[in-house]
Order: sequence, then structure tokens, then C-alpha cells
Amino acid sequence: MKSSLRSFLQSDFLAIWISLVVFALTAMIGWNIFENLPHIEDEVAYIWQANVIARENLTLPSPACPNCFLVPFVVDYNGLRFGKYPLGWPVVLSFAVRSGARAWLPPLLAGINIALAYQLLKKILDKKTVLLAIFLIAISPFFLMNASSLLAHSWSLFLTLTFALGWMDTFVENSSVPKLLSAGVAAFSLGVLALTRPMSALGVALPFLLHGIFVLFSRDSRARRFVLLIGLCAGLIASLHFIWQYAVTGNPWLNPYELWWPYDKIGFGPNVGLQENGYSLRAAYANTNFNLWVGSHDVFGWPFLSYIFIPFGILALFRNLKAWLVGLIFPSLVFVYSFYWIGAWLFGPRYYYEGLIGLAMLTAAGIRLLAGKIGCIPIHLPPRFQSVRFFLITSVIAILIAGNLVYYLPIRLTSLYGLYGHKRSRLDPFQTLSAQQLTPALVIVHMQHDWVEYGTLLELSSPYNDTPFIFTFSRGEELDQQVAALFPGRNLFHYYADVPFKFFTAPRPSSDF
Repeated sequence: MKSSLRSFLQSDFLAIWISLVVFALTAMIGWNIFENLPHIEDEVAYIWQANVIARENLTLPSPACPNCFLVPFVVDYNGLRFGKYPLGWPVVLSFAVRSGARAWLPPLLAGINIALAYQLLKKILDKKTVLLAIFLIAISPFFLMNASSLLAHSWSLFLTLTFALGWMDTFVENSSVPKLLSAGVAAFSLGVLALTRPMSALGVALPFLLHGIFVLFSRDSRARRFVLLIGLCAGLIASLHFIWQYAVTGNPWLNPYELWWPYDKIGFGPNVGLQENGYSLRAAYANTNFNLWVGSHDVFGWPFLSYIFIPFGILALFRNLKAWLVGLIFPSLVFVYSFYWIGAWLFGPRYYYEGLIGLAMLTAAGIRLLAGKIGCIPIHLPPRFQSVRFFLITSVIAILIAGNLVYYLPIRLTSLYGLYGHKRSRLDPFQTLSAQQLTPALVIVHMQHDWVEYGTLLELSSPYNDTPFIFTFSRGEELDQQVAALFPGRNLFHYYADVPFKFFTAPRPSSDF
């Protein structure tokens, strides 16, 4: 019995169970914390794009009054309406939208990413260290917040892991996988990552690019051909980004980001960013420093201490080429995103999300080194201190993990509930039987406090204006009447969030405010 249990715990099945638990946990977070709703503008735009792509379109005609049908980060340009974000994630999300399984896509990717992380790290570390690494990822607030959301980062992490796996099997591992297949997977994954988050693709690719240059100067002609094949194929796929920009803007070099905010650019200068006098090296330092400070809390839920074991992990894996490739992804992303004027802290330093795999690898290796279990440069102590060292390190890790699970993680997750006022209860007035009997209806939403009073209701609408309720953002009586005239076959109602279950057939008198 003990032997079979030990065999089970040391087998790949434990990794499978961790993946399944992560799937269930992220599904619970998605339902109970995020309520399977978008909460930030990025998510709203992604969903809008996915709904449009699900019906095989990239653009729609702009509404007669674009500001009356405001969707954040959805651009109106040259008579067309389209999202500003690259197509990689909206296309994937569109399949979930079409199948009615949108809420299940984030937890599915989360579980798969844990399994892929396990497969990648098995090529670098011993099995116990790998299991520790994926366990740390599985309970990471940084991982769980992003994996449970409708942001693009889970898909980016999936592509990063498949790219790294393909690269390892092509150039580093003596794998049974055919080299042409592994090289094809690496090329496709990197190319699609560039279509999803171009700057993240650059950050992920840089360590492997350096390795690829080294391979090009090697004597292995077959390996050189594979480097060129991956680069060429990934570049061809990535070039579809410019074709998309041409399709929506008429100019392959015009970034739709700049159509929403003209200052939303990469680089430095007076016309970049919102900082006084523009984005500068000083601002880049402050931005990066703040992102890393947030990460020191959120990455593993150990306030100020999430990076504490990484130096020991570097010491343990210093001579491991494969570890360098994966471990350098995080600093590479930090470097690349230092050229972008805005930081990310709400869901942790999410621009560095794909680098989490390297942080977990180095942290797990550092813990095991300090415990005296691994390391090419081990820490030698007298034998009588070995067991004491293991006990002390294990106790410290247990305290840190317990602190995260009992204290930090619950507080961090619950802080996101109803973020910016987005709550499913805002939809309740439109899902009653009496409200359904009023459809088809055009509802003019009069803002009382903030745009969320209208923005949350977009969940019940469609870019194609073919849902029972169509919502429009009041821009004054004259424009409201013009919009109403566009929908003569619909009942017209005015909505005020402070009296959510009451629908007005005319604007509420100012004395009622």
C-alpha cells in the first residue's frame, strides 16, 4: 500500500491532479469573483471583437452616433468600427462565444497551462522540483487572477509554453518527437503569439533568438536549417498583423491603438504617454520599479518576498542551458515593456505574465537547493545540520504558502469582486419576465455616476443590434431622439441605475434626480 501510494505521488498523475484542481479553482473564481463578466475595458473590447469575428467579420459599419453606442477600445475610423487589439485572442475567444462556452475557456486554458508547464520543466529539473514549481504556480495570486479573467494572458502563456517546448525538442532535447514537427510547433506558436501580444512575443523570443544565433554559428547544418525555418515561418505568420491593420484601417503601418489614444505608442518622447513632457527613461525606471514591486507581492502571495529564492535558483541552475532559456523570459519581458509608457498592477504585473514559468522554476530550484536536495553548486554543511536545514527551510516554505492560502490570496481575490462596479446583479432588471415582455426594446441609459451603469449592460447586447435589448448611452435629448428614430420597430425606454427596476417611457424630469 505504501509503495503504491509513493509510486502514485511520484508519478505524472499528481501533475494531472494539480491541473484538474486549477481548472476547478479558476472556474470557481470566474463564477464567484468575476461572475463571468468583463470588468476592465480590455475585456469588454475583446468580447466585442470575439462576437464580431464569430460571425466571420473583422469590422462593422460605424453607428450613426458612435458615442451613443460607446464600447471602450473599439474604434470608429473611416466609417468602420473595429477593436484596437490584435486578432490572436479574439479569434480564439470567438470559438468559445460561438459554442456558448465562453465561461469555460479561461479555466480550460489554465488547466492546460499547468500541464504544459510540467512538461516543459521536466526537461530542466528533477520531478520533485517540477512538482513544487507547478504547485507554486497553481496557488499564485498572479496566475489565478489572470487565468480566471477574460484577458489574453492565458492564451499568451499557452503559446509561450508550446513555443518553448517545440524549441527544446528541436535543439536541446534528444526527443522522440520528429524535429520537423517540433520546429513547426515552435514556429506556429511564436507567430500566433506575435498576433496576440506582439511585445510579449518579442520578450519571449529574445532569449531563444540569442540561442538561435549561437546555433547558426555551430557546425550542425541541420540545426541551422531549423533555426531559419522557425524564424521564417514565425515571421510569415506574424506578418498577418500588418495585413489585419490594412484590412481595418487601410494602412498596414497604422496601429489601431493610436486611433483610440494618439499618445499610445512604443518608445520615448514628448508625444508618447501621459507623463509630463512625455515618456522618458526616468518614467520607464519608475514604471518598471513599480511593476516589480507589485510582483514582489502578487507572484506567490508572499508580500515583499516573492523573489527571495530566485538568486538561489540561479545558483542551483547556473550551468543549465535549458534553465537559462526559460529563466531569461521574465527579465526579457521586463526589458521590452520598459519601452511602453503604461504599467500594469490591477491583476499583478500582467505584462510579465509569460515569465511566471521562469520565476516558478527558479524559486522551486532555490528552495530545493537551500533544503539540500539539488544544485550543481550545493551548500555543504556538517551532516548533523543537514536534517536541521531541511526542517527549517520546509517550515519557512510552509509558513509562506499557508500565509498566501489563508491570508493573501483570499484578500487579493475578493478585492476584485465587483471591480469598478461591474456586478451581475446590474443585469437582473432586464432578466425579469415583465422586462422580457417589453422587448424588442431600445434602452437609453442615463448615466448617474459612471459609465459602468451602461457598460455592464453590454453583456446583454450584441454588436449586430439583434438582441432583445439594445442599449445606448444618452448623449442629450436631441441625439437620443435621432438614435430612437433608427429603431422604429422597438419599444423605447429610458433607464436610470438608481431605480433599476423601473423603465421610463420618457426622460425623467430633472426634479426626480
